[in-house]
Amino acid sequence: MAQAKEDDTVRVHYTVKLDNDTIVGSTKDEEPLQFTLGKGQVLPGFEQAVVGMNSGESKTVLVTADQGFGPYLDEMVVVVDRGRLPEELNPKEGDRIQLQSRSGETVTVAVMGVSESTITIDGNHPLAGKDLLFDIEFIEVVRSE
Repeated sequence: MAQAKEDDTVRVHYTVKLDNDTIVGSTKDEEPLQFTLGKGQVLPGFEQAVVGMNSGESKTVLVTADQGFGPYLDEMVVVVDRGRLPEELNPKEGDRIQLQSRSGETVTVAVMGVSESTITIDGNHPLAGKDLLFDIEFIEVVRSE
């Protein structure tokens, strides 16, 4: 039985919860997640937990914010003049919208507040600053390098 190691392509099922047991993601009713270890395709703490697992093995691991989506950064919350937004964009508090950054990349932000002249947006990932509890079921090594 092959043990998962760096450069292996693997398949796993997972359920991820917040510390209050709220489930925020799962593959249990879907296809397993497939990724290659060591390529930065998944959260660092999740990847570290999978290394060394064998087919059929399960484990629960706490992935701290620094090994997950990173810390919550107050500087990622900004107030934007509505005149800088496309006219057809009519965001409401709680919406997630896509905007183009100064560097030209598309970013998804949460609308935190709306007034006639400004909107307040939060560019943090929704799970930034949160520790995550992963239940991992290792399915198989698909390809070993």
